[in-house]
Amino acid sequence: MNEILSAARAATAVSEQAYPRPQLVRPAWVNLDGEWGFAYDDDDLGLGQHWERTAGFDRCIQVPFPPESPASGIGDTGAHPVLWYQRDLSSAQLAAAGPAGRYLLHFGAVDYEAMVWVDGTFAGSHRGGQTPFTLDVTDSLDGAADNHRIVVRCFDDPVDAEAARGKQDWRLEPHAVWYERTSGIWQSVWLEAVPALHVQTLSWDCDLSRATATATIRLSRRPSGAGRVRVALSHAGRPLAAGEVDFESDRIEVILAIPGQRNGQDHEDLLWSPEHPALIDAEVVVEAADGTVDEVGSYLGLRSATVGHRQFLLNDRPYPLRSVLAQGYWPATHLAAPSADALREEVELIKSLGFNSVRVHQKAEDPRFLFWCDRLGLAVWAEGGAPYEYSPRAAARLSAEWAEMVERDRSHPCIITWVPLNESWGVQHIAHDPAQQAFARSLADLTRALDPTRPVISNDGWEHTSSDIVTIHDYTDSPDQLRARYAGEDALRATLAGLGPAGRRMRACDPGWAPEAPVMLSEFGGIAFVTTPDGEAWGYSSADDEAAYEAQLAALVGAVRQSAPLAGFCYTQLTDTRQEANGLCDEHRRPKLPVATIRRIIAG
Repeated sequence: MNEILSAARAATAVSEQAYPRPQLVRPAWVNLDGEWGFAYDDDDLGLGQHWERTAGFDRCIQVPFPPESPASGIGDTGAHPVLWYQRDLSSAQLAAAGPAGRYLLHFGAVDYEAMVWVDGTFAGSHRGGQTPFTLDVTDSLDGAADNHRIVVRCFDDPVDAEAARGKQDWRLEPHAVWYERTSGIWQSVWLEAVPALHVQTLSWDCDLSRATATATIRLSRRPSGAGRVRVALSHAGRPLAAGEVDFESDRIEVILAIPGQRNGQDHEDLLWSPEHPALIDAEVVVEAADGTVDEVGSYLGLRSATVGHRQFLLNDRPYPLRSVLAQGYWPATHLAAPSADALREEVELIKSLGFNSVRVHQKAEDPRFLFWCDRLGLAVWAEGGAPYEYSPRAAARLSAEWAEMVERDRSHPCIITWVPLNESWGVQHIAHDPAQQAFARSLADLTRALDPTRPVISNDGWEHTSSDIVTIHDYTDSPDQLRARYAGEDALRATLAGLGPAGRRMRACDPGWAPEAPVMLSEFGGIAFVTTPDGEAWGYSSADDEAAYEAQLAALVGAVRQSAPLAGFCYTQLTDTRQEANGLCDEHRRPKLPVATIRRIIAG
């Protein structure tokens, strides 16, 4: 038991540094980020000319930064649908990936379609720009070679409105609320060695009423004989629970009772919240019938996220959300984070400004960001990028990619709600199109089927079809109007009954939202205060100097905080992003007011 817990703590330590998948960690791995060969293929000749076998490409790129970004070394924001990458892999790196076995090549995210070859042999493909994929490349490796070559072809149509793209602009120059595209590899690439029978996915569920935690393990294949899995949990170095089961299937459930959670005096110490981000370390050991062993480290958080009595409930108690909208965009690296440290710094910044929650907007954020939200204590509204056009093809694509997002992130305790659609993006005629209404309902129900433990917002902002939380977007610059719309129950009912503040009906169809659903102002503010002159800068309102900015920010946030019927809010936004100058911080994450001032305004 002690050996298992030591391994769990060691694996967690690895995840704190840079491991790209922090809830399924193996101690031996090879980071393949860095310099890769690179080529554009504007005439789409590469497949026919077998570029996967070429001796080399004439340019270099820094992975995982997209070629549109300055940090990539390319910095070309033009329209280039086809991209090629190339990276050599030495025998020494293969050895560093772990004991000999099967070699797994992992991609955190590649936008939008990827094809991969190893040593000239096709290894696999993936579609979806926001979700990870893994390829077993063992059989593609040339056993006689000392060096091996990885080649990746990416296809990302700049004007494809049926693909989930979020804030990526289809124009050459960013405009309105859209920014430069992020094409190709934009999250980490890494390699690890595993036994033939190994953990493919691992997810966690907790039941506070029964004081249990359940590990659901999906193996790489159905075992040829009976095996055994052992799971051990610890908190702050203290053993909590352990269990083992025999298995003959590729899907295993291990239910662990947590005695400390049953104790009415001590159970609060184990519960996760932003103020008390308690995490439980976990170790999973899979022993196959042939004696091979796969050992992974993980972690989980015990908490519940529900709604009731017009409130959002965290661990069965009302929890008002003070959220900020974050685009997850950096000037030099675009949607890719500049570093693993930058993700931690982002969480620390948000918390320092007085927020207990963040809404990452139109982006499936790097899992290491979610790790730091788990570790440091920050609730997350999980949202993905949307397509711009509705069609059966777009609906099928988004459903598949959204399901992968939920599968990837559902075990993070920081995530407290899912947002599959926003402001009717991709369902622009939902107000009167039964097909689009059905699609929005189906996405919400799909989310509940994949994860029944969190509330779902069917369409954030307006035109709800099946929401557990009623969310409103209101960018008025008048504190008096905010007070009038949200000060009391009667005013709030009037706002929800018809056309909302943006002139869009709040319900796309009946009922629109669940009975007793809490109401939140999920976008408001957006005050532009430009600290560096920029002719393209804009906001939903503006301030000319620091004093006016502070007064206007305090008045708007104060009006919302005074609203008794609202269960939470989300201020727009954390940072200036390209032409949007409405951040509390500039694009380099420098607050526009003293941190203590912003914190007082947001948190009181």
